[in-house]
Amino acid sequence: MAKTLYDFTMKSIAGKNVPLKNYRGSVVLLVNVASKCGLTPQYEKLEALHRKYAPRGLKILGFPANNFAGQEPGSNAEILQFCKATYKVEFDMFSKISVKGADIDPLYAHLTGLPRPLGGDIEWNFAKFLVDRRGNISERFPSPMSPDDPKFIAALEKLLSQPR
Repeated sequence: MAKTLYDFTMKSIAGKNVPLKNYRGSVVLLVNVASKCGLTPQYEKLEALHRKYAPRGLKILGFPANNFAGQEPGSNAEILQFCKATYKVEFDMFSKISVKGADIDPLYAHLTGLPRPLGGDIEWNFAKFLVDRRGNISERFPSPMSPDDPKFIAALEKLLSQPR
């Protein structure tokens, strides 16, 4: 049976187990994030998306990862403090994981193991996976694409318009 997002449990940045089935019925955006990357300012646009679309059912899940040029070296506490102080992040943040390599987290092993164009190695920080209300990966967007890019917003709006 094919897996969905709901088949995974992840640790929140505070260390609590979070079954991703808790997000059933929501449109979910999964993003591997980093604090010391040229793309880090995307946090601001992600938070703007969160504020605008959360009432319509969007949930953003940030997964810190230190897989690219050591750009997320901090502890979970340091990452959370940075996100809150610098970008006022209120969307859901999770414990630091690996998104590629021998120690890849099972969720990201699933995501990258999907057929292309959804699957394939994570290319850099801030790769984006958009998940429909049934937990299926709908689209993948590349790291450099801004969360306010019209193509991304159109895909998001399409998923949000589906019934819960």
